[in-house]
Amino acid sequence: MSRRESDQIPALSLVATPTKRAAMLDLAIEAERIGVSGIACPSLGGTLGLCTSLAHVTSSIRFWTSIQPMYYSHPVEAGNAAAHIHEVSHGRFGFGIGVSHTAVTKRLGVETGKPLTDIDTYVAAMRANERFSGALPPIYLATLRDKMLDLATRIADGAIWANAALSAISTQAAHARTNASPEFFLANMIPTVVSDDRQAARAVHRKTLTGYASLPNYRNYWRHAGFVEQVDRFEQILETSAKDELAERLQAVMSDTWIDDCTISGNAGQVRDAFRRWWAVGVTPIAVMSSTNGGQAVAVREFLDLWR
Repeated sequence: MSRRESDQIPALSLVATPTKRAAMLDLAIEAERIGVSGIACPSLGGTLGLCTSLAHVTSSIRFWTSIQPMYYSHPVEAGNAAAHIHEVSHGRFGFGIGVSHTAVTKRLGVETGKPLTDIDTYVAAMRANERFSGALPPIYLATLRDKMLDLATRIADGAIWANAALSAISTQAAHARTNASPEFFLANMIPTVVSDDRQAARAVHRKTLTGYASLPNYRNYWRHAGFVEQVDRFEQILETSAKDELAERLQAVMSDTWIDDCTISGNAGQVRDAFRRWWAVGVTPIAVMSSTNGGQAVAVREFLDLWR
């Protein structure tokens, strides 16, 4: 593999689930050795804890929270933790934050306002505390539609989508580039399955996206991205289905066209080609791995095997 090809290895999502945390750190070390472009750390299992460990067990790879729900901690404490990781990692850390979803905020008993206002206020509070916390890392905002993207270009250093449509994101990326610095970070969390059986891989993606299809903010994004008929089907099922049949019915109407636009699946060559298409639109692809053969560790190894 040439150095140019190696530079284009996507980023990788790693979740520090209970009892598997040490194993994930071992995989992170392996990812760094291979030349993976970065590690994204979702909130499951404790993203700031994982990032603190990554600062110590790796030496060159970039990593970031993707995404830390902002209501999990006060902005002063979040800023203190982010500044600490930024300092001890020698600038390799990025702090990705988002407003999360109604189900999460209800569980936490949090009273929320308007998402754009809440996250603007949160970032401002972090920056106001910087004289006490020390220098903050780059801040990335969880993004789907244009208003949050525009806010990110004004107050942050990057934007991160999840489950975005390749057919729609190039317009958003170009818009962001005209309003931000050349270093502005753009990335997307992409459900990915490596398998010779593409239908089986798509079935895995359908399960992954079932929960997202029930969330209004994602449906609004996909409708705006051009999948009007697909979203209409989701909303009809959400209105007419009993809870115990909802997942099956949602998965039954997920078209291959929509699945293939928002996810990556196929054999090694097909998956590598799909990642190249994401690089080509100026967005760093973040592989969120699943597998037809096992859990996260198996899926991550299948990803790493693509680049050896």
